Amino acid sequence: MTNIHPTAVVSPDARIGENVTIGPFAVIEPDCVIGDGCMIDTRVKIGRWTTIGARSRIYCGAIIGDDPQDHRFREGTFAPTFIGSDTTIREYVTIHRSPFEGAETRVGDRTLLMAFVHVGHDGHIGNNVTAANHTAFSGHVVVEDGAVLSGYILIHQFCRIGSLAMVGARTMIRQDIPPFTLLAENGFIRGCNVIGMRRAGFDDARRLAIRKAVKNYYFKGLNGSNALEEIEANAPGNADIAHFVEFIRSTKRGMVSGDPELAALSNRMQSEDDEED
Repeated sequence: MTNIHPTAVVSPDARIGENVTIGPFAVIEPDCVIGDGCMIDTRVKIGRWTTIGARSRIYCGAIIGDDPQDHRFREGTFAPTFIGSDTTIREYVTIHRSPFEGAETRVGDRTLLMAFVHVGHDGHIGNNVTAANHTAFSGHVVVEDGAVLSGYILIHQFCRIGSLAMVGARTMIRQDIPPFTLLAENGFIRGCNVIGMRRAGFDDARRLAIRKAVKNYYFKGLNGSNALEEIEANAPGNADIAHFVEFIRSTKRGMVSGDPELAALSNRMQSEDDEED
């Protein structure tokens, strides 16, 4: 049984599933699809051509699928927005559709966007992503599955954040962050997101292979190309390592740097080992 508050404005051209709750003063524009079991809270706006997956919850004041903040946008441009199933969008989150005909903005399944998060036009946010309060994804940002972003993070256009990466609070992201890595609040990679990998069910062998790859790329003193060749040679056929390597090779904005203090420490330790040998 669907419960629509009498003050809500729901277009007759919208498709509303079963067991949906739509709160006071919410607005559902034409050509929207609201999946079964969704909760649309008070004063939420769902813009045209938006699809909300089943059992998702959208809280007070959120705006989903509205016009982009882009000078190139023209009224009437068909550009859909997709929100996955079992996703939670908290208070005053904004998610904008694309300014380009036929292009999409997407948020995946089981993702949590906390209060005041912004997802700019053409953003692709994966499954099981967590973004804490006031994090801002500029246009065209890609976030792979399982990434965790602490609060007050600013992400430049076209940046990518790899799967199961962990990003520290109050950071400004201008380049890509590889999968499985940990970006500290000082803006440098400090190692692997070991806790995230454990929670994702990675066993000891998988975690060890990834830790070695991250160390070789960031903290062994090799240039990027040589590091990737060594990483591939050390773990042939490993899907996690293949993803890590391909992510880095496909970058257009470059990769975030490793922590220089850790790199210097690693180089000193390697030099001492070489001297002992």
